[in-house]
Amino acid sequence: MTADSQILLLFGGVAALLVVATVIARLLRLRLVSGGAPARNSPGIENLNARIDAWWAMVALLGLAFLFGGTGVILLFALLSLAALREFLTLTHTRRGDHWALLAAFFLALPAQYILIAIGWYGLYAIFIPVYAFLLVPVIAVLRGDTHRFLERISETQWGLMLCVYCLSYVPALMTLEIAGFEGRQLLLIAFLVLVVQMSDVLQYVWGKLIGRRRIAPAVSPGKTVEGMAGGVLSATLLGAALWWITPFQPWEAAALAFAVTVMGFVGGLVMSAIKRDRGVKDWGWMIEGHGGVLDRLDSLVFAAPIFFHLVRYFWSG
Repeated sequence: MTADSQILLLFGGVAALLVVATVIARLLRLRLVSGGAPARNSPGIENLNARIDAWWAMVALLGLAFLFGGTGVILLFALLSLAALREFLTLTHTRRGDHWALLAAFFLALPAQYILIAIGWYGLYAIFIPVYAFLLVPVIAVLRGDTHRFLERISETQWGLMLCVYCLSYVPALMTLEIAGFEGRQLLLIAFLVLVVQMSDVLQYVWGKLIGRRRIAPAVSPGKTVEGMAGGVLSATLLGAALWWITPFQPWEAAALAFAVTVMGFVGGLVMSAIKRDRGVKDWGWMIEGHGGVLDRLDSLVFAAPIFFHLVRYFWSG
């Protein structure tokens, strides 16, 4: 089976699942309305429909990017990084003296990172932000002479670059890996990673609603439970094993990688929730109806992508 056929089959399966979910959600809302109750009186059903509609849009966007190949995927994640970085830095403390440093973050570091990935320069894109941008941002800021809360302001900008640009860029960076017998199929690695991590989030939510009892970190994310986490991670691990046919991995290897990225995705979600709690907000933004902001959907992927990339590069890439 060719890579294009595998991608079409994978997206067709996802679309079929979304069709089923859409029909069920619409029937639930219709049943509520036919019973004489306004749909707005059941926020759970309305939220479910909004989430499913958002998933349709996100799957369509990813499919459109895949249609244009590597260039489309790099452009999509560069734009996602831009949106995520904006959401992150909107919640930080900035002053007039930070303007030039922020401009460098948005219009120098971010595009440079994705250009380096586009040309496949691993030796530089792997260290560009952690080393060069890490040093450049405070240098630019200090030249403005504003030392009020300087450490806090610079650290927040550096964190934003690391999470929203550097870590997220490892998703399209998967296309730069050279794996024997898997040439020209690297887009499928991206599909595997995104599907497993995102489905883990969904399955953790479902298992948590069904059997969740013991909260893991109630002060950080009250909705996350031991049962939800375990059920979601194990279910997504089985999903990863079932998707081995689109990867260069054996079923047990696909399961092991799926387990690693879903655990990282879970702890990533906790870290990002802690940041939101610190800032006193529920969501990073309102760009995606039913899901909050871009970072609310990418928080797990941000922590999972670099781990997945380096595991695959170390064990499978020549």
